[in-house]
Amino acid sequence: MNTNDQARELMAKKRQHAEHINEAMLNRSVEEVENQEVVNTAERARELLAEERLHDEHIQENMLNRATPN
Repeated sequence: MNTNDQARELMAKKRQHAEHINEAMLNRSVEEVENQEVVNTAERARELLAEERLHDEHIQENMLNRATPN
C-alpha cells in the first residue's frame, strides 16, 4: 500500500469517525428534547390536576354554603 492509499484510508476513517460523533450528538440532542417534552407534559398534568382539585373544592364549598341554612 502506497502513501496515497494510506492517506485516503486515513481520511475515510476520520470522516466515518466524525459522522459517528455527529450522529451520537444528534441522538443525544433528540433524547434531551424528548425528555424535556416528557417533563413539560408531567408538569402541565400536575398543574391541571391542581386546578381541577381547586375547582372541585370550590364547587363543594358552594354546595355546602347553599345547603347551610342562614
